[in-house]
Amino acid sequence: MTFRRLLLVAAAAMLGPLGVITLVQAQSGGHPADAKRGAVIVAQGTAAGAPPCAQCHAFNGVSDASGAFPRLAGQSAYYLTKQLRDFALGERASAIMSPIAKALSPDDVADVAAYFASVNAPFLPLKGGDAALVKHGEELAKIGSAEHRIQNCDNCHGPDGAGEPPAIPYLAGQYAHYIAFTLQMWQQGFRKNSLNTMGVIAKKLDDQEIAAVAAYYQQVQSTLETVESQGKD
Repeated sequence: MTFRRLLLVAAAAMLGPLGVITLVQAQSGGHPADAKRGAVIVAQGTAAGAPPCAQCHAFNGVSDASGAFPRLAGQSAYYLTKQLRDFALGERASAIMSPIAKALSPDDVADVAAYFASVNAPFLPLKGGDAALVKHGEELAKIGSAEHRIQNCDNCHGPDGAGEPPAIPYLAGQYAHYIAFTLQMWQQGFRKNSLNTMGVIAKKLDDQEIAAVAAYYQQVQSTLETVESQGKD
């Protein structure tokens, strides 16, 4: 385990007793996050002009199989809050998300994040990727690449991409198209909110490696669910 991972684990242990809602409350200046109000914003948008989140991400946060928009269901409220803030501040650039984030108040952000974090939604059945590509992605995720000095993804994102809440998102079951797109955003400098980690790692990946990692993480959730169901038989 690297020093960085040790710091993350220690931070999570310290923050754990506070609970996710308390973390989001701290981020929003003391506003107690209201997931029920967040659900209304997701379904209807806001009077200030923010459109319904459900238009792109679906009401249950699974988006759609195209991968044009990421799955949000079950991501930590802390992480979702930070991403919306980063869109508003320009740390992440998006023609779609940047204006929406700016139209949300801090209370709106806290409530929407709390709602999506609370949703336990199913993973969409997706067609598996090329077997060789997925295998290469698994190697990068679990081992990394000594040749290209690429650290394994699981070192930060947890075993099988389960995430390291509250700060690091899960990748298991996230759409390959979105994973590849956001890695390219780090490469091109349109995403700046993890320059010293993801920004560095993304620039070491070539197009094939990005496609491989993305293909692996998209299918890993369905693989885990298959193993779990077989264990119950």
